[in-house]
Amino acid sequence: MRSINSAFSLQALVILAVFLSAGPSATAVGDSAANLKLVAAAVDAHYNHLRTLEAEFTEVYRGLGMERTETGTLWLKKPGKMRWEYRSPKEKLFVSDGRDAWFYVPDDRQARKTAAKKLEDERSPLAFLLGKTKLEKELRGLSLAPDVTPLAPGDVVLRGMPRGLEDRVSEIVLEVTPDHQIARILIQDVDGAATEYRFTEQKEDVAVADGRFEFKPPAGTETVEGGLGP
Repeated sequence: MRSINSAFSLQALVILAVFLSAGPSATAVGDSAANLKLVAAAVDAHYNHLRTLEAEFTEVYRGLGMERTETGTLWLKKPGKMRWEYRSPKEKLFVSDGRDAWFYVPDDRQARKTAAKKLEDERSPLAFLLGKTKLEKELRGLSLAPDVTPLAPGDVVLRGMPRGLEDRVSEIVLEVTPDHQIARILIQDVDGAATEYRFTEQKEDVAVADGRFEFKPPAGTETVEGGLGP
């Protein structure tokens, strides 16, 4: 997440690549459609049974003539709890208990708070890691993306337009491992900027206490309500 508000202010439709200049055969189209449904269904089944997830993440933002890379640890827990601990290059925290969401940067001595329900649309691309998965419903025009090089051999790359975010998001690209884990989410902005999340060391259904998703501003910290951002 670059700024919590701007991280998902993304949009502008990207044209899908064709397999051959003359167009794929009818058989190839059928095979691709069948494979797509199998991959999507497998991802849905994998994540929808999970109660918790822990993973290391790398976030890369590219836009406005700059590139920024941040790393940290992510914890997710049903229903709607999440904690993003950024370690590098600067410590910061985004945490939600499902009711309230907080963004805190220790160096700024400021904590920003908003109702979690107000984040739902902006953060919906990450619902795929929250056990709400239904890829063919969430992503309009879901298709295979053979023009996008996967991070690892054997991974499958999908793309689609997130419903309800058409005015901000051009497309979302998902990279799926042979074990049906989501290894990468790439969110394309309307202004050409992009935010990419890579997930490694995923640990599923580990014990995560509810207290990890609670936040109390340290003494001397200014609290600002009504919006999140840097």
